[in-house]
Amino acid sequence: MGRVKVTQKRSTIGTKPNQRATLRTLGLKKINDVTIKDDRPEIRGMIHTVRHLVAVEEVE
Repeated sequence: MGRVKVTQKRSTIGTKPNQRATLRTLGLKKINDVTIKDDRPEIRGMIHTVRHLVAVEEVE
C-alpha cells in the first residue's frame, strides 16, 4: 500500500466547519504542517474535501 504526504498550504479562515474538521482529522493544524498517511479511499476522500487547501505528493 502506498503512502501520501499531505501539506497544508492555505489558511482555514473563512472555510466551512466540515473542512476545518477534515484538516484536523488529517492531523493538520497550521500552514506548512505535513503529515504522511496511508493511501486509502477514506484518506483520498478527505483530501478531496480540502483539495484547495492542501498539496499532496506520493511517498514510497
